[in-house]
Amino acid sequence: MSIRTGRRARHSPDTKTPLRSAAYQQLRHPFAPQQVFSEDGVANIHAMALRALAELGIKILLPEARQIFAKAGALVDEDTQMVRIGADLVSEALRTSPRSIRMRAANPAREQMFEPGAMMFSPGSGCPNTIDALRGRRPGNLESYQETLKLVQSFDIIHILGPSAEPQDIAPHLRHYDLMRSQMCLSDKPLFIYARGRAQVSESLEMIALAHGLDEAEMRNGSWAYSVINTNSPRQIDIPMAMGIIDMARAGQLSIMTPFCLAGAMAPITISGALVLQHAEALAAITLAQLAAPGAPVAYGGFASNVDMKSGSPAFGTPAHMKLTIGSGQLARYIGLPWRSAAGAASNTADMQAAGENHMGLWAAMQANATLTIHSAGWLEGGLSFGYEKFINDVEGLQQLAEMCSPVPEDTESLGWDALQDVDPGGHFFATQHTMDRYRDAFYEPLVADLSNHGAWIDAGSKTSTQRATDVWQQVLQDYVPPASAKGVADRLADYIETRTKAGGAPPTDG
Repeated sequence: MSIRTGRRARHSPDTKTPLRSAAYQQLRHPFAPQQVFSEDGVANIHAMALRALAELGIKILLPEARQIFAKAGALVDEDTQMVRIGADLVSEALRTSPRSIRMRAANPAREQMFEPGAMMFSPGSGCPNTIDALRGRRPGNLESYQETLKLVQSFDIIHILGPSAEPQDIAPHLRHYDLMRSQMCLSDKPLFIYARGRAQVSESLEMIALAHGLDEAEMRNGSWAYSVINTNSPRQIDIPMAMGIIDMARAGQLSIMTPFCLAGAMAPITISGALVLQHAEALAAITLAQLAAPGAPVAYGGFASNVDMKSGSPAFGTPAHMKLTIGSGQLARYIGLPWRSAAGAASNTADMQAAGENHMGLWAAMQANATLTIHSAGWLEGGLSFGYEKFINDVEGLQQLAEMCSPVPEDTESLGWDALQDVDPGGHFFATQHTMDRYRDAFYEPLVADLSNHGAWIDAGSKTSTQRATDVWQQVLQDYVPPASAKGVADRLADYIETRTKAGGAPPTDG
């Protein structure tokens, strides 16, 4: 073999090479947003949504909300509770809606800017059941809710909290006390509040201020909590949701206006028709918030998919779901607001179907440049269960997506001339200095995926990804340590919760 001039002597690895960052705390979308509609198509959807609000109207069950609209000049029929909203009111609401919202957190490093271009994920939420390989499927309780909070806290790729597993062992009129206390005692990420009536929202905000020692000015310095406002498609806003819109707006906290439009069921069966309805409902909710408190932090929401026309069951990760997500992104950009999407799975177990459905939904959200993707990890059965193994495997997918946000180096050394020069035809690059300096962190290190060969896999117990995920979540819970911000929170809240509990709590408002 000939000796080539210029071949470098091999030395020990360069330990000064910066390690790959595994901190996924503030992400920006790496790709340009995609589109399924032409510019004219988006404009036509927006125009028809405005027509629907002005001519057909939206039913609003809360008298106070109807009065707010009437005072602003909307046409209100008290007998039918229908409100017809002119395009001028919508236009003014969009003008006063902020484009960038500071999401506060107990740990400043966890804060997020909720704005176009940001990329955030929250866990599967609103699940009445939990499921794992060791304990099976069971109704959500306080223990499982707190376990899911620990899992969420343990991975930077989950940026904000959500009501992952509903603690059904706590009475509804007292549940918000444990929800808020658990969030602040187990996590230092941005908080979630359910819009379940005026008293519960007010008390949840009071608990945040008390736990973190915040005065009114600091509570309004950014958004310390967010709530998801779901309209009742088609064309209705119920009493607790309308109260939530008004109260969160006046408190300076973020409301994410999210119709849940299933094409073929609660929305027209066509992609464009479903988006007309979604857009109209979201605009109505945004307008109410801005009429209640101009400049209130709001976000556009799009959670639309199709139903299985044989069974009527919701479907996720389908081509229709993906098109609706990308179209929602186009509409959000058209009105200039940050927005939320959603992933999730219809599968009943953490299998290949569940993974495929969630991954397709996540990719659609990335293509659509969603500011926040809810239900991004752990969501099973269309939201009826939070799966522990599903959560871990979904986190793997999320971390891989986050790796796409890292810029690809283009410097001379990255082009690899020295490595090319070192290796003869038919050779390998394992031992080149170029490789030795970078092998420790050149590639993403899997959380749960097994990249070993078949023999090594057999020797390790032939575990599936679901079985390996069981090991991961068990270890995460075993190793969990509360964040520094949690110190003293329970003590500061104890008297408040005891007093409110003795007074009867705060029953949810259902009209």
